[in-house]
Amino acid sequence: MRTITSRPTALLMTAALLLLALTQVAGAAAQTERVDKGGGRRLPLIIGHRGASGYRPEHTLASYRLAIAMGADYIEPDLVSTKDHVLVARHEPEISTTTDVADHPEFADRRATKTLDGVELTGWWTEDFTLAELRTLRAKERIPDLRLDNTAFDGLYQVPTFQEVIDLAKRARVGIYPETKHPTYFDSIGLSLEEPLLAILRANGYSGPGDKVFVQSFETGNLKELHRRTRLPLVQLLSDVGAPYDLVAAGDPRTYADLSTPEGLAEIATYADGIGPSKNQIVPRDASGSLLDPTTLVDDAHKAGLLVHPYTFRNENSFLPADFRLGNPASPVYLRATGDAPAEYRLFFRLGVDGLFSDNSDMAVASRHQFFTNR
Repeated sequence: MRTITSRPTALLMTAALLLLALTQVAGAAAQTERVDKGGGRRLPLIIGHRGASGYRPEHTLASYRLAIAMGADYIEPDLVSTKDHVLVARHEPEISTTTDVADHPEFADRRATKTLDGVELTGWWTEDFTLAELRTLRAKERIPDLRLDNTAFDGLYQVPTFQEVIDLAKRARVGIYPETKHPTYFDSIGLSLEEPLLAILRANGYSGPGDKVFVQSFETGNLKELHRRTRLPLVQLLSDVGAPYDLVAAGDPRTYADLSTPEGLAEIATYADGIGPSKNQIVPRDASGSLLDPTTLVDDAHKAGLLVHPYTFRNENSFLPADFRLGNPASPVYLRATGDAPAEYRLFFRLGVDGLFSDNSDMAVASRHQFFTNR
């Protein structure tokens, strides 16, 4: 087990870093790339995970705008399809936890039970709504028990289209990092995601490896298809549990663990430019949530020529390893209280990641500035 010394000034550091984020990165979103002034080294990218979802309901234009204002280099929309085949930003096609659809009696008869990636779910589904119908709904906080403050914004924002997210990113001159959600499922209902994705990207001038776009997926087959059809950078998402659903559906026994071996990474490198692993694949945790020794995944991926963009970095104790949690565990608000998130960023920066997904772009950008300025 790794021994990590707790810093008594962690709370003061957190407050200072929040202030630093507002002062040091003003105007940073307009930069074409981030460079360490000390040695010309490219700094790790900060990817606004579903926007600034630590502060606003995820996948809303308000969330994306805030991530940009906080200095994120890229913003990340998860993409699903409407009935009329328009790509919109939602965490899942089932939208009862992220919108007020249950409060709309006119859509009561749309509630349906479906099987998504082998799991039976009941709710309301984007593919059963036209875009016009979906726009009558309003977004809400997905995890209100942990992010109570975000519920103050429930009911204010519409579900954005992918085009609206692109328009926002282009105005701010930041990158976009779309994820195709459940491509096997959408293929099965005749609403393939890849064709409209590529059409929108081409229409907006995104076509080559130099453009500020990464396309990501937890499945493998759609990334291989995209590799044949575009020169845009692709990222294979990984997990510390389970397997890509397209492999499961095809009877292929390989898991994410298999894809994360040197042999698996070598295969990924034939169709993708990077991996997006779970943090736990890089620094595992024991049963108590304490950090163990880092794995060789970052080095193995770099040897295969792959970028490494782990997910997801969040401020709350609930998501942090036990080593970085702060406060009294007996407190009723302990799990949603802010921990020593800067310590986690420093750990992963030391391990050489090329970017990371964060719900709290201000903390991520400030921690990056502090870490690389002081080296």
